[in-house]
Amino acid sequence: MDNSYNGWTNYATWRINLEMLDGMSPEDFTGKRCVVVSELKDAIKDYVEEILDQSPDGLTKDYAMAFVSDVDWWQIADSIVSAYAYETEEV
Repeated sequence: MDNSYNGWTNYATWRINLEMLDGMSPEDFTGKRCVVVSELKDAIKDYVEEILDQSPDGLTKDYAMAFVSDVDWWQIADSIVSAYAYETEEV
């Protein structure tokens, strides 16, 4: 069964990217313009988890953390780097 969603690995990846990360650049996470995708992946994951950590403990937070565990952080980081490179490309 194919679990892909709107061109993303899965629904969780698409939804987190759309609702929490849309329009952000590598600089927003690392403070640097040029980054390695693996470094950005970790920074993005930490960013999302920090937001969720601010939520009160309980069932809702548990479900949110389980949802986030399905996210393909590599795909999001690669997408952000690609979009940033395209937007800052000198024409």
